[in-house]
Amino acid sequence: MAMERTNLLNMAKLSIKGLIESALSFGRTLDSDYPPLQQFFVVMEHCLKHGLRVKKSFLGFNKSLWGPLELVEKLCPEAVEISASVRDLPGLKTPLGRARAWLRLALMQKRLADYLRLLITRKDLLSDFYENSALMLEEEGAVIVGLLVGLNVIDANLCVKGEDLDSQVGVIDFSMYLKNEIDDYRGEERNSQITSILDQKNYVEELNRQLNSTMHGLQGRVDSLEKSNSKLIEELAIAKNNIIKLQEENQQLRSENSLILLKVQQHLEVTKGDMSVERDTYKQSRQGLDEMYNEARRQLKEECQLRQDVENELVVQVSMKQEMELAMKLLEKDIHEKQDTLIGLRQQLDEVKAINVEMYQKMQSSDEEMKKKNDMINLLEEKTNQITATMKQLEQRLQEAERHRILAEEGTRCFKLDFANKADKKPLKTDYIWEWRQTLQNDLDRERVTVGQLSTEALQINGLKKEFHLLQGEKIQLKTICEDQEQALEELGSKLSESKLKIEDIKEANKALQGGQVWLKDKEASHCKLCEKEFSISRRKHHCRNCGEIFCNSCSDNELPLPASPKPVRVCDTCHALLLQRCSSNPT
Repeated sequence: MAMERTNLLNMAKLSIKGLIESALSFGRTLDSDYPPLQQFFVVMEHCLKHGLRVKKSFLGFNKSLWGPLELVEKLCPEAVEISASVRDLPGLKTPLGRARAWLRLALMQKRLADYLRLLITRKDLLSDFYENSALMLEEEGAVIVGLLVGLNVIDANLCVKGEDLDSQVGVIDFSMYLKNEIDDYRGEERNSQITSILDQKNYVEELNRQLNSTMHGLQGRVDSLEKSNSKLIEELAIAKNNIIKLQEENQQLRSENSLILLKVQQHLEVTKGDMSVERDTYKQSRQGLDEMYNEARRQLKEECQLRQDVENELVVQVSMKQEMELAMKLLEKDIHEKQDTLIGLRQQLDEVKAINVEMYQKMQSSDEEMKKKNDMINLLEEKTNQITATMKQLEQRLQEAERHRILAEEGTRCFKLDFANKADKKPLKTDYIWEWRQTLQNDLDRERVTVGQLSTEALQINGLKKEFHLLQGEKIQLKTICEDQEQALEELGSKLSESKLKIEDIKEANKALQGGQVWLKDKEASHCKLCEKEFSISRRKHHCRNCGEIFCNSCSDNELPLPASPKPVRVCDTCHALLLQRCSSNPT
């Protein structure tokens, strides 16, 4: 098996080298009848068949190349198209014919080396089709796949027919690869040409990849420009509609002007006819006719002045439209900024609320601890009072016992003296003396036990005093901590109230900018909203920039800066009074 792999590797090297050299001399585009190309496919077929496992079927034993090649479509999605074309190819009846067609299509696609490299990396899948020492599972297979990369410089234009591929007999012709020294020298030159061509191919592929990345970037920019272009087209359509409306109004005004001019001309013609008749018939009334002529002339001047006023109104309307568009853009920008500020303030408010809740919980826990400490302190004070009372009683008892002891000692001393005197005079009974001494000893022992108990209680009282002093110190510390927390809560409350006031101001401004202002159309208003005077050519319409209603010039002759416009703009008398009242109530 090792010898067969070596021979097949040498044959693959010879076939690939001979195919590249002959293709460079013959031309890079090859067809199916080209002998070196046919020999290449025969050698590749033998390489792929090496070590192939024999599978049993109903008709006998079978060795199929189509099985491992069919796995490529699972490893590489780009090979699905080749496998589908092979399955749909008419006339193919055998798996060997499908494998041959697949090799030819992969070579035409210039992906044969890539597909086989993916295949040999999955040895766990190839082990089901090949034996352990097969060519595709050893290093020779990787070498052959590396040699196949050089075939990417060749363009193959092959005619794939099912009948020819099924019946083809794969025999290697060794006479094609027997060459002399001249051929070897030419082969070296061709190898140098091949290396230069491969370098050029790699450079072109790298350049192609860079161009593809640039193309993707430009495509993204084109998409963004198309989106912005669509938005601009929509805005242009809206502007065109507004211009069409203004043109219709202008056309209507022009038609009215033409009617007025026609009436004036008719009136002038009638007046001229009357003047000629009066001149011929009534020379005496020349003065009255001159007055009538002057009146008609004055009316003509008035009509011309009205026409000029209408044209000026049209120009003003156009300028107002431009100002309105600019104001709308500034308004939208200011609304977005206010919304961002509102979101930030809401986040700060949430954080302050969370801190407030946490501090409130801590304060409650500290209050509970303080209550517990106070209860304990009260209990300890009561216990201390009881202990002090007990100590006083014990001290009194101790004093009494000490007094009794002193009295007993004096009585004993007196009794000893009397007893000594009496002993000198008269002897006493020994039993009586012993009993008396025993009673005295018992009394003395009881007094000693009482004194020991009183000393232990005194030590306990001293320990309780120390604990009482420690608890008083903890109480003082807890009071200071509670005062600090109350002060922090007061500061947080002040900051919270300030942030709430800011949020309320921003909400009012946002409401006034978004929903509070309704821009009334010119056609919907025929009278001033305050004085209720009818609009005419001399009494023009004016919009209030705060409420959006329409007023005359006398009722809207005020200018104030608004949140949406830092510059002073026209406002009505009502809005002027409200805004001044608001500024006076909130000077900040």
